[in-house]
This record gives sequence, structure tokens and C-alpha cells, in this order.
Amino acid sequence: MSGTLRPTDREYGAALAVYLTNGGEPALKSAYELGRRALSTGLGILDLAAMHHRALERLGTRGLGEPLDAIQRRAVEEFLVECLSPFEMVQRAFSEANSALRRVNETLENETHRFARAVHDEVGPLIVAVHFALEGLARELPAASSGRMAEVRSCLNQVEEQLRRLSHELRPMILEDLGLVPALRFLAEGVSIRTGVAIDVEGLESQRLAPAVETVLYRVVHEALLNVGKHARARSARIRLVREEKKVWCSIADDGNGFEPPKALDGHDGGGLGLVGMRERLDALGGTLQISSQPGRGTELLVTIPLEA
Repeated sequence: MSGTLRPTDREYGAALAVYLTNGGEPALKSAYELGRRALSTGLGILDLAAMHHRALERLGTRGLGEPLDAIQRRAVEEFLVECLSPFEMVQRAFSEANSALRRVNETLENETHRFARAVHDEVGPLIVAVHFALEGLARELPAASSGRMAEVRSCLNQVEEQLRRLSHELRPMILEDLGLVPALRFLAEGVSIRTGVAIDVEGLESQRLAPAVETVLYRVVHEALLNVGKHARARSARIRLVREEKKVWCSIADDGNGFEPPKALDGHDGGGLGLVGMRERLDALGGTLQISSQPGRGTELLVTIPLEA
């Protein structure tokens, strides 16, 4: 059998007839090979089930119109199970990979929280110490230096404010306490202050989602807004959230310079834009990411996550 050709109804029916007549491992192995080829050429389980049904219809009865006996019915089941085994193996591998991806994302989330706590608990006291040191130094310096000292204090205050805001963005307690939309508005405000991009957030005003879904959406939007600030040269951006019966979707759109998605996804730019990380986070929840962008026409990311995952 060729490993590249899609199995046909006739081929499937012939292999099934051989197994019903002779049995044996070689005939059963042909069922596995048919399933493997069906999988590799894009056929799904329903396609294979339909092929199996048509083969049974053609076989109809054995001998002089006698129906299949119990032994042959069992053989038919064995043939179909063996044919479907490649699909089961892929499903198991996908489940294991998905579980591993969830664990990786949990580890990353924990590390992010640890870094945010370090910024808050360790850097914060250092900045306070610098403030005290500057006060003592100001008393020793001549009055003519007071203006320069005020500039230094102003810069230090800005650094402190930026670190505090970044710490909250990395470990958004507001996300846990108030929900996704307030957290995204806080995030958008910080990005707007740093980049000058006007960002609007709308939707899901009083609705809460599962914690894992809220965390992933927050991280994806966070990465997308970083891209807007660093790469898009946009004047405005809009985040829209909509919850449907079985899914939630989030749109992040900007009026920036856009890019060519195929080049970004198959080259190194995809990593630089954070698209790979976004998709990995979404994959862990069965979510998807669609990118619509053209040079000079802005960009829209459409994120969809099933709520039953």
C-alpha cells in the first residue's frame, strides 16, 4: 500500500472482506495502515466511519443470503477499531501535549507573579531608601542646587510610578478581585500613558469568566498592546469582548502601520511580536487566534476561547 494515497471505498471493502474470510494479523495490519493513511491525507473519523458503513452495505450478507454471524460481527468491530487506532493515538498525544502546555503556562504565570513580587517587595524599598538619601543630600547642598535636586526627585518619582504600574500589570490583583474588564482598562491606561495611544475597552461589563480564561485573555491582550506600543505606530486601539453561549471572543484592533501575517508567522517576526506565545497560551484552552493585517491598514487580532474547555 502507498503511504501517500488516500484510501478508497473499494480498497477498504477489499481489506475488510479479506479479514472476514481469513482473519490473521496481516489482514488486521492492513486496517491499521488504512487508518494511518486516512489520517495523513486529511480524512476524519466520520469520513472513515462512512467508508466502513458503505463497505458493510456492499458486503451485505455472506454465502447464500445468510446474515453475518456473531464471529464475523466481532471481526468487523475489530477491523474498525484497528482502523481507528491511529486517530486514538493522535488524540492521546494531543491531550498529553495540551496538559504539558497547561503546566508550562502555569509555571510561566507563577514566575511572572514571582518577578512582580520581587519588583514590589525588593525594588520598592530601595527606591524609598534613595528618597531618604536624596533628602539628606539636599540639606548638605547649596540652595543653588535645589532645582537640579527637584529634577532628580521628579525622575525618581516617575521611575517609581512606572515600576509600580508594571508590577500591577504583571501580577494584576485587580483581575482576581474585580474581573477582566477592569484589569484590561487599568492595563490600557498604563499603555496609553507610556505610548500615547488612545485605547478603548468595551464589553463584559459585569460578567466573570473562569479564572484560567480571564488570565489567558489578559496575557494575550497585554502582549497585543505591547506590540501596538512598540511596533504599530498607532494613534488608537480598541479592545472588544463578547460572550456567546459556548465561547468568548476578544478583538484587539489598531489603526497602525500593519504587517504581513504570513511573513510574521513563518519567520522570526512571529516571536518578536509575541504571536507564538499567544497561540501557545490559547492552545492550552482550545482557543484560536486569527490575524487580519495589511501594511498601512492596521491590525486586528481575533481571539476565540471555548467556555466548555
